Parts: sequence; C-alpha cells; structure tokens
Amino acid sequence: MNSVAKSLLKSVKHGRAAWLRSSSARSGKQHLRKLVLGIETSCDDTGAAVVDDAGNVLGEALHCQKEVHLQAGGIIPVVAQQLHRENIEQVVEEALSVSGVSVHELAAIATTVKPGLALSLEVGLQYSLNLVNKYQKPFIPIHHMEAHALTVRLTHHVEFPFLVLLLSGGHCILAVAQGVSDFLLLGQSIDIAPGDMLDKVARRLSLRKHPECHSMAGGKAIEHLAQTGDWQQHTFRLPMQQYRNCDFSFSGLQNLANKAIIQKEKEEGIQEGEILSCVKDIAAAVQHAVAVHIIQRTYRAMLFCIKNSILSSKNATLVVSGGVASNQYIRKGLQTLADANDFAFLCPPPRLCTDNGVMIAWNGVERLRAGLGVLHSTDGIRYEPKAPLGIDISKRVEEDSIKVPKLKKDMMVSILKSNLVK
Repeated sequence: MNSVAKSLLKSVKHGRAAWLRSSSARSGKQHLRKLVLGIETSCDDTGAAVVDDAGNVLGEALHCQKEVHLQAGGIIPVVAQQLHRENIEQVVEEALSVSGVSVHELAAIATTVKPGLALSLEVGLQYSLNLVNKYQKPFIPIHHMEAHALTVRLTHHVEFPFLVLLLSGGHCILAVAQGVSDFLLLGQSIDIAPGDMLDKVARRLSLRKHPECHSMAGGKAIEHLAQTGDWQQHTFRLPMQQYRNCDFSFSGLQNLANKAIIQKEKEEGIQEGEILSCVKDIAAAVQHAVAVHIIQRTYRAMLFCIKNSILSSKNATLVVSGGVASNQYIRKGLQTLADANDFAFLCPPPRLCTDNGVMIAWNGVERLRAGLGVLHSTDGIRYEPKAPLGIDISKRVEEDSIKVPKLKKDMMVSILKSNLVK
C-alpha cells in the first residue's frame, strides 16, 4: 500500500470514528447524526465536504486552480468553469469516500448558489441538482458570504449577535450577524475588493518574476515582501476620509500605487515588467494603507454598534473571515483594534478562511437545524452572480456621522510589529 493510500485509509478511519463518537444518545444508544454534503464552486476552487450536525468534519476535498490562473495573470471565467466541470465529480466522491458516508445517508445537500462567477456557480448548481434529483434529497441553497460569516461557529463557541468583517478577493463587507440568515449590512466596498486590489498591484510589480514570489498568488506575494519592507518610504493617501460611513474603496489606492510604481521605474531607468529595487517598500506601503483603511472603517462599525445597542459593550465580538483574513498583517492590526475596544476577536483557521466545502456544509447544517431555506422542490432555483447580504442599514451608519478617533500610537506600533511576524 503506497503512502497516498495509507493516508486516505487513515482519513477514512478517523472520519468514521469521529462520526461514531458523536452519535450517542442520552440513553447510551447510538443514533445517526444528520449529515450534510456541502459543495462550493463560486470562483476558482472546487470544494466538497461532509459535516454532521454536531460540527464534526467527516471528510473534505478541494481542487485549487491557483497555478493555472497564476500563469494567465488572473481568473478567466471560462477556464474556471471547465476546470470545475473536470474536477467536481472527483472532489465530491473523495469527500464522501473519506467520510465513509454514502449519498443515501445524507440529510441534505448544500451548495453555493450566490454570489460568485456565473459560469462557476452554474457547474456546482447543475451537479448538485443532479444528485438531489437522483437520490431525492433536500436541497439547501447557500449564500457564499453568509457561509464565510458563520464558519467561525464551527470552530469557536460564539453566540449571536456579532460583528463580522468579510475580506476576500471579491468582497469587503461589514455586517452584524443576528442569526443564521439574519444580517444587518453596515458597509461594503463601493468598487473593488482588497484581495483583487492587492493582486493587481502584485501584477503591476511583476512579482511573479521575483525569485521569492514566483509560485505565490498576488496578495500572498505582497504580504511576503512587505515583511522586510519599510512602509514609511511611501505613504499613500487613505481612501474616503471625508465620508463618515463604513463603506470601503480600494480602486483609488490602486491608482496611487500604480503612479508610485511608474515614478520609481522612471527614477531607476527600468521598463514595466522589471523588478524595482524598492519593491519591498512599495509592497509594505500598499499593505499598510489597505490595513489602516480596513481598521478605520471597522472601528466606526464598532462604535456604531455599541452606540445603537446593536451589540453589548460587555460581550461584543469581532469575527474576521474570508481569504484576505489570512493576511497576518491585517489580522494582527484588527486584533489590536479589538483588544483596544474590549471586543473579543475571532478568526477561523486560515484554511477555512479561503473558499472550501466545509463552510458550505456547515452553513447547510446551521440552516437545517434552524429550518431555514431547506427545499424539497428545486423548481425555479437559479444561481445569482450578485446578491446582497442581509438588510442594508449603511445609510443609518452615515447619518450617525461617527467620528473615528485617530488610531493611537501604541496601536500603530503593534501593527508595525506584526509586519515582522513570519
């Protein structure tokens, strides 16, 4: 038996054991937990997982398209769609195999249907509906951002309500989670998302040609180089300082970064596509500006929620999730902000911050337990490339016009120190 087979067998046994351990009733007799299969294809990762209603992850699988899209310089929707089609069956079968669960044993199938790339969402929905119809299983349509927001309840004990910041390549959202499908939207990006912006700056800096970054995604390359850069060598004007709301903007910051890069290329006498000698300093400055912008808007959201008694000042919690939440510089800055304002700070582990099947299955479990959005007929179900999260109260935030105090020096020192953490 080769090492891969041994590893798979070990995973099967571990998953099955976890399921059996969690299947005891008060009488001491075993009973079957409700099992949900989650399927994720909203962007460029094909994910599947089986999770039970006690929060045990019985099996999971993921196919990442990163290498393909790195070569192309960005995600090409038709390519992502084709790769989803080629891999979805294998990914789902692997998740089921590792879990030791058959489709017949499932209580429901949960799948991302919004928001995301239309061509990618189509693949997951079509495959899932075929399974649902074949095995006559209930279907739970999942809002991708709701799933990110609730993943923390799989890994930590956190009660509603809580403040949640969702940072990714496609989204930047501040909301209050009041229940499983009950959100108050405080603010969001009015243009591009932070992950998208960091990727674009990385491409403009040609970081794929940098010896330390050739195999890294753009945002990861920026974070890596920033660790040994000096952000104070380049200062970028922070976006939206005149607007007292919780919305974000990153396109202007991207333009400022591009102008700085062009200026430095002229000074160094190099062409676009060559690596600047000050590339690490620019990476650090861009990352720092993104972090401070995010921190300032989150600070206002905290003050708004406490002022309006949406959150209790005694047990308030800030949850940060999404792919960009894996950035340790941004994460540590937000941790410092939370500490300074007596908020508990929680993040899912990095592997669950990026897109995956576990978060979709868990959202399915949460909805199944709450009896929300469980469909026994899938007639008319459609994917939605764009979909708001919750009730938009961003105008109320703006009307309150809360002034955010300047970030204290000790907070900024802490953020700077986080730049040195590997």
